[in-house]
Amino acid sequence: MFMQPTMEKLYALKLIGMADALNRQMADPGTSQLSFEERFSLLVDQQWTWKQNKALARRLRNAKLRSEACLEDFDWREPRGLDRAQVRSLATSDWVRQHHNLLISGPTGVGKSFLASAFAQKACRDGFTALQLRIPQLFRDLAVAHADGSFGRLLRHLAHIDVLIIDDFAMAPMSEAERRDLLEICDDRYGLCSTILTSQLPVANWHAQVGDPTVADSILDRLVHNAYSLVLKGGSMRKTRAAGGGK
Repeated sequence: MFMQPTMEKLYALKLIGMADALNRQMADPGTSQLSFEERFSLLVDQQWTWKQNKALARRLRNAKLRSEACLEDFDWREPRGLDRAQVRSLATSDWVRQHHNLLISGPTGVGKSFLASAFAQKACRDGFTALQLRIPQLFRDLAVAHADGSFGRLLRHLAHIDVLIIDDFAMAPMSEAERRDLLEICDDRYGLCSTILTSQLPVANWHAQVGDPTVADSILDRLVHNAYSLVLKGGSMRKTRAAGGGK
């Protein structure tokens, strides 16, 4: 009864984790054996954990990842030509801290988007922001932003995302407007943020798809420089899962 005003103040201050932990302490007779310092430390720890979990949930929600992928679920039983040591090294998210890029190429269905999502999910768990877009969606958003006057705001938003995933890169020749917009994005992010590109085409074929040789040189120099390349091999995982009746 006497704790009710305190609980109300904790909720008003948005100390939800601390309030919930205090409720649990009051319901657990065993906590009476703890010192004040120990009980207070537990309350602070619970508030910290609650805040961290809420921030992580927000980062994952804003990332709009295409699959609920995590690196711990990666199926190594399928031979896909990946180097385990390299994947373990990238799983530390040091490449994000160093503002490097990831280039993931391979045939359709081999798991490129899953792997990109998994690296981004790990980055979110390590405190970074992310966003996953298919390149047709990115170009549509940019075209709409040009039309409604929000282009500058969209560029600023993209420039501050720690890990930007662009799926299905270089699947079709780019128009002049698309090349120009992509170059602006690359300019804003170069050396400051990380980008993951997935593509069915080998990196060597990207230049021709971008089009204009001068602009293509500028774009690919910013994307390929300081980038890790992962080339996936093998058959479609979708067909494998369908044949197996599930995962």
